[in-house]
Amino acid sequence: QAAAPLHPVTVQCQEAQVVVTVHRDLFGTGRLVRAVDLTLGSAACLPLAQSAAETVVTFVAGLHECGSTLQMTPDSLIYKTSLSYKPTPSGNPVIIRTNAAVVPIECHYPRKSNVSSNAIRPTWAPFHSTLSAGERLMFSLRLMNDDWSTERLSNGFQLGESLHLQADVASGDHVPLRLFVDDCVATLSPDRNSSPRYALIDLSGCLVDGRSDDTTSAFISPRPRQETLQFVVDAFKFAGDDRNLIYITCHLKVSPADQAPNPLNKACFFNKASSLWAPVEGTGDICSCCETGNCP
Repeated sequence: QAAAPLHPVTVQCQEAQVVVTVHRDLFGTGRLVRAVDLTLGSAACLPLAQSAAETVVTFVAGLHECGSTLQMTPDSLIYKTSLSYKPTPSGNPVIIRTNAAVVPIECHYPRKSNVSSNAIRPTWAPFHSTLSAGERLMFSLRLMNDDWSTERLSNGFQLGESLHLQADVASGDHVPLRLFVDDCVATLSPDRNSSPRYALIDLSGCLVDGRSDDTTSAFISPRPRQETLQFVVDAFKFAGDDRNLIYITCHLKVSPADQAPNPLNKACFFNKASSLWAPVEGTGDICSCCETGNCP
């Protein structure tokens, strides 16, 4: 076998665009992939025009283009996309000789510093000060390691493992707030309304995935702090579909921390030991609608 390229896929995160360079010897086997079988993002953007003799394929896309997604953490803006390789049969249409592949791509940018041109010398306060003064809320949803101490480096799971998900809100100088996860849905595409879809959390804060007999999915109680909500979901995949990439989209919201939880603002999970719905905080009656399905 030919020696694998040191970096078959390289990424440059520029100020307003991402440049992805792909060695056509993608798998290090000496067999070059075809440029037409490579696309970028959910919008399947095509690479720059090139000659068939070139050994690298180059993509250039704006940070918001090609179906990229934006995740915000307390410190970073993270633009996410993926490089897809989908081999099409050539020669004999019955067989293919390489596997499809998806390479996740991320560009991280700091939130707490100015990133505009140094040639501009504004006389007003820099924008991160203005954001804090404006009391904007910064939400984040992250995959954590099993002891919740740090963000998980990998987003790959085996069936039988558990996803540790942590939702946070950074509110600056805002009044004390309590975070809730209103709903979470799993889909095979970034479109949360696509089909098939599976609700993990529904009915304004009911972790309905934990109601099934064969799951241990639950909210973590008590919370580590009012601005954070943690929950565990058993790994799964969609039946009858070979795709291993699943998107989880959640709607996060806050209420004043001094406001008692209610059927609209709640975090309820099914306690297998008692066979009852239980709230992370508040009285048990706020969870009764999780069983009836008549939540606000």
